[in-house]
Amino acid sequence: MVKRRIYDQDRHAHFVTFSCFRRRRFLHPDRAKRIVIGSMGSQLSRQKGICSGFVVMPDHVHALVWFPEVAQLSPFMDACKPQTSKAIQALFEAQYVEYFQQTPASDPIWQARYDGFNLWSRHKFVEKLEYMHSNPVRAGLVARTTNWKWSSARW
Repeated sequence: MVKRRIYDQDRHAHFVTFSCFRRRRFLHPDRAKRIVIGSMGSQLSRQKGICSGFVVMPDHVHALVWFPEVAQLSPFMDACKPQTSKAIQALFEAQYVEYFQQTPASDPIWQARYDGFNLWSRHKFVEKLEYMHSNPVRAGLVARTTNWKWSSARW
């Protein structure tokens, strides 16, 4: 098996994707989406990072992030995922009991790994931004990218 590498030694922007375990739709409720956006915003603030774009889908998240210091992507993800896991689990235990009871208690909210892609050029940056903004359209959730409430395409 090839070991996955995330290059975080240069100060490039990153296109990051993290998904719900087994692509479960834990991010379907608007409150869950707010939890993710709030956590990412707080952590970016702590690390002096910048988010240039994002989209929160029912089962995964894409974001374009940049940090002023090297080796900050892993700490960012290591902080966001556990924090959001606890809050989303509490949300489902309180408000979506039937759905949550269908999942084994040992199953996590997030897949263990995330995918990070360094954005070496403006061309790649724009390509990934357009790709992520078009996710809700491709999924049939909205007709236009700017109609998806949980995306920076609305900005």
